[in-house]
Amino acid sequence: MTYRPRRSVLYMPGANDRALEKAKTLDADALILDLEDSVAPGLKAEARGKVCAAVQAGGYGHREMVVRVNGLDTPWGMDDIAAAVAARPDAILVPKVSTAQDVHRAAQLMPPGVALWAMMETPLAMLNAREIAGAGAPLACFVLGSNDLVKDTRASAANGRFALLPMLTICVLAARAYGLEVIDGVYNDFRDEPGFRAECEQGRDLGMDGKTLIHPGQLGVCNEVFSPALSEIEWASRIIAAFALPENAAKGVITLDGKMVERLHLAMAERVAEIAGAIAT
Repeated sequence: MTYRPRRSVLYMPGANDRALEKAKTLDADALILDLEDSVAPGLKAEARGKVCAAVQAGGYGHREMVVRVNGLDTPWGMDDIAAAVAARPDAILVPKVSTAQDVHRAAQLMPPGVALWAMMETPLAMLNAREIAGAGAPLACFVLGSNDLVKDTRASAANGRFALLPMLTICVLAARAYGLEVIDGVYNDFRDEPGFRAECEQGRDLGMDGKTLIHPGQLGVCNEVFSPALSEIEWASRIIAAFALPENAAKGVITLDGKMVERLHLAMAERVAEIAGAIAT
């Protein structure tokens, strides 16, 4: 599978014309054009029209285009899905996915070529993460809804998200078990760069592919943290080159700079090289 960067996934309010236009110039890997939380009830229909028109008009370049619809059980959800399907973004993000049945229901409405992303933001979703991840195509990505998890579990996001770590980890494990991508939740204080950087690093270390963002000012740090460091790229290149030598072609383990390097490390190195190549282009 060809790697597609999802380091920075920026929410854009669907009712805001200026934001939708500005998004064309931002250094985000993916954009979530939002019809749910950022749109007041009285503006839902108007926002739906603006978002779908923006997707159809294009002009967003390399950025992956995702439409977050309202929940399918809300008064707007089914109309959102129908309009988004007609606009054909790269993916449709469905909120409040709590069971595999929720995935199956949404999947029946999806056209070929449009991926399904699932918001993981309820206690029941945490308990059912394995079954949700295993629901099958077109499900492609988990997006963590950490604010909703805090609200519904009454946990705290303080102290390095200590109380949320089991929930974050179970989503990463479930996603990896079934070949899905997984994107971390938002950091609310967009003026707190040290805190934001620390949370990006934590998400990366947990195995997240990237992070959802609420402000363009967060893009630079996020892209930096979720990109391989130069030293990591150089080490990966050396591993790949070493295993490419004729004398190592049949070996499962080699020694490089006094370190034992196995073919599992080669697979990891190849992924780092693929990520670095995709980011560079």
